Amino acid sequence: MGCCRVPCPVLALLLLLCPPPLPACPAACRCSSGEVDCRERGIREVPWSLSTNTSALWLGYNFITVLGPRSFPRLPGLRLLSLVHNRLELIHSRALLGLGALQELDLSHNHLTMLTPETFLPLSSLATLNLGSNRLGELEPGVPGALPQLQALLLQDNPWVCSCSILPLWRWLSHNREKVREKSLLLCGAPEQLNKYPIMAFGDESFRQCQDTLLSPEHFISFFIIGPFSFIASILFCTFMGSLVVFCHSLRRESHCWRRP
Repeated sequence: MGCCRVPCPVLALLLLLCPPPLPACPAACRCSSGEVDCRERGIREVPWSLSTNTSALWLGYNFITVLGPRSFPRLPGLRLLSLVHNRLELIHSRALLGLGALQELDLSHNHLTMLTPETFLPLSSLATLNLGSNRLGELEPGVPGALPQLQALLLQDNPWVCSCSILPLWRWLSHNREKVREKSLLLCGAPEQLNKYPIMAFGDESFRQCQDTLLSPEHFISFFIIGPFSFIASILFCTFMGSLVVFCHSLRRESHCWRRP
């Protein structure tokens, strides 16, 4: 049985009549050459109907409050993601999966109060992270530490709590000054006596009392070893003292009995 071949002119006509489908573009957004602009559209969550060839996604000036697990479809070509001026309060640790090619992430002007290093582990190519103008009182140094390609970190205009808890972050900032943009805008928000005091103006002597109270892993190991022995020793000591008291009391009774007429 022979194969039916379509003449070339007919094939060309069919291709013209049935063009390949265009990349998806969310209804509320504008799309052009891999860039998706969803700014000021009143959206409350990340649009899911995004083309896999999206290279830039602008989601600023909307009402997104939470990035849940896998909030984004797989976007292997995404290089820039902007969520500036939303109402973000929480980013799940699995929210950014599938964005391994991302190079710039702007989370500024939101309501973020805490972030975990696990959230940023998928972003192995991220070079610029903007966390400015949020509500961060502290930041684990593991957050920037989870980004091996990080070149620029912006942390300005956050109400940093300048207590002993900020010591790990201060150490990271001190060893990575070239990565920290707008260093002069990193100001304490609390306690009141340090309000507006520049974080980078602190020195080692400022944290001397904190260093005295911070415990190293060796200290914890010592406590775990010494603790049980101390507990057992205290029980043995109490038992010995109790036995000694009973013994002395018995001797006194026997002595009293021998003295009777």
